[in-house]
Amino acid sequence: MLALAPLAAGCDSKRAKAAAGDAGFPPPARPVARIVSERWSTEAARDRLGEARAVMDRAGIRRNMTVADIGAGEGYYTVRLAGRVEPKGRVLAEDVESATRDRLAERVARERLDNVSVRLGLADDPRLPAASFDRILMIHMYHEIAQPFAFLWRMRPALRPDGLVVVVDPDRAPDRHGMPPALLDCEFRAVGYERVSRALVPQAQGYLTLYRAVGPRPAPEAIRPCDAAGRVL
Repeated sequence: MLALAPLAAGCDSKRAKAAAGDAGFPPPARPVARIVSERWSTEAARDRLGEARAVMDRAGIRRNMTVADIGAGEGYYTVRLAGRVEPKGRVLAEDVESATRDRLAERVARERLDNVSVRLGLADDPRLPAASFDRILMIHMYHEIAQPFAFLWRMRPALRPDGLVVVVDPDRAPDRHGMPPALLDCEFRAVGYERVSRALVPQAQGYLTLYRAVGPRPAPEAIRPCDAAGRVL
């Protein structure tokens, strides 16, 4: 979910530790932001800035791709992705809040977006089908993932061979609903991703980074968290 509204800012380290569970994944060594409302601006205002178009262009999203919109919220990106990937492309929209997922499903049905599927994800697992996606979008939501290492590890198999993960976030502390670029790189690198590119996207109030999966996934117990400066602990 897009998380710029100052409705419930803060962190919940207990939530991150609980999500690590017994699977062997370390919790992040930094705050985790609470999930808050995405209603910081109207969709019309965002379109006047060209937000979705700028992000989709930078992400290289084209006709007939299959795309996952993680933390889809009420569907700002979902509905625009659906149009971009026509006529044969597909969009899977996911959120961890069941009420939000239900509202999005109603919107998809109301707008007759036949190439969109909606599902409920988990805090530590996006539950995506393997080898299915050309792009996986995480727009203004990565800082809200309670167990990022488990989440990224379980997400990796969903990428197609040339697939990319697209992250958009502002450059500020996680408990202020952002991610410093060096910290983002460090956490992705810990799970076996490498950065492809990074660019400022002022229309989206942040920067956009593309990552690809490289090599085998590390064992969960071999993953090491990163400090606030993006250094491996």
